[in-house]
Amino acid sequence: MKLSMPRFDQAPVLVVGDVMLDRYWHGATNRISPEAPVPVVKVEQIEDRPGGAANVALNIAALGAPAWLVGVTGQDEAADSLAERLHAAGVDAHFQRIASQPTIVKLRVMSRHQQLLRLDFEEPFTTDGTALLADVTALLDKVRVLILSDYGKGALPNHQALIQAARARNIAVLADPKGKDFSIYRGASLITPNLAEFEAVVGRCSDEAELVAKGLKLLAELELGALLVTRGEHGMTLLRQGFPALHLPARAREVFDVTGAGDTVISTLATALAAGEELPQAVALANLAAGIVVGKLGTATVSAPELRRAVQREQGVGRGVMTLDQLLPVLEDARAHGEKVVFTNGCFDILHAGHVAYLEQARAQGDRLVVAINDDASVARLKGPGRPINSVDRRMAVLAGLGAVDWVVSFAEDTPEVLLEKVRPDVLVKGGDYGLDGVVGADIVLAYGGDVKVLNFVDSCSTTAIVEKIRERS
Repeated sequence: MKLSMPRFDQAPVLVVGDVMLDRYWHGATNRISPEAPVPVVKVEQIEDRPGGAANVALNIAALGAPAWLVGVTGQDEAADSLAERLHAAGVDAHFQRIASQPTIVKLRVMSRHQQLLRLDFEEPFTTDGTALLADVTALLDKVRVLILSDYGKGALPNHQALIQAARARNIAVLADPKGKDFSIYRGASLITPNLAEFEAVVGRCSDEAELVAKGLKLLAELELGALLVTRGEHGMTLLRQGFPALHLPARAREVFDVTGAGDTVISTLATALAAGEELPQAVALANLAAGIVVGKLGTATVSAPELRRAVQREQGVGRGVMTLDQLLPVLEDARAHGEKVVFTNGCFDILHAGHVAYLEQARAQGDRLVVAINDDASVARLKGPGRPINSVDRRMAVLAGLGAVDWVVSFAEDTPEVLLEKVRPDVLVKGGDYGLDGVVGADIVLAYGGDVKVLNFVDSCSTTAIVEKIRERS
């Protein structure tokens, strides 16, 4: 399946559901309590993270998409903490605050990156369904997808009213279901139960064929657009009427903590759909995002650069020969990770020891090296008849095989100035014995604050000299 990274900045999503605060107490554990056989944790850090529906909204914002949230909280310090963190992340949160009930808080005691204890502070909410529907309806015209993030805590008293309000505006509705009654999600565009939740409704599935059969029956009964069953280490299964089942393998390299993985799945899926992706591609992106988040500790999010890097690995474009269109998003990702990009250019017709030494020196000026080479017509104009000896595709392939080189791109002009305007490297490197004023493109790089460096070539190494020597002996 061909994957690409969509434009999330124009993919608005509204999340409605059970918000909660995930609170972490971190500390060292060095002894056992004299009062009972339990470890003593010296609390050194207290950390608050949005959880539940709030974590779904936070995941959407982390991808760079506009995120709205409607939920129910108490009138307390925990609600204030939630609001503060969501606002800081760019989430537009609307809370129905109930003074007589506490905000749901999940307190986890952590030591040495391990969870020792969890304490839940919660009471089911008595939500004003009419007021909640009014808040949601007022926001629907701003978004493309509605998520019902249902944890069964009482924030969603009338699922059907929300689904119908969205459907009347042709807005897709995605639901992360809870409980054994999935009929409350009738008419949704997609629901995303995990395997345990799915089997609690349809009965145990002995194999994939039975899972597919029972899933398709559920689709028809509840008039759902699609069903995505998340299956842990067995990946995901997407079911749609009239289409073959799509089974995607798990992508996690190492599972550290599954907390919030379902939130990441539905948020990535919804945001990708809002960005215009087809459902199978959106599910594949959500699968990659889930593989990233389970490698993190606690309730966590996946950023757009992290997901972009996973897509690049999936498509095999992490390094090597690239077009300019492929290179630019890869560079954006590198910069998002704080990496310094170095750029150099040349014909590199016959690669020799001088080139290798020079490229290693160039790479040492930063974290990533882009090598831009003249195409065949450009080399012929610069070097004369009979050049290049090697075609551009062969020259690029050889350069891409060097450990010092990250990316190779070609250009058709006689100079790389057009390319420099688009690539905007942190460091422009050129080999030779002239000053900065002799480096083509130096003015471009210096104008936006980049560096320009001139490195010496290894003595007695020249492609032209090698070509002349070969001609003399032939």
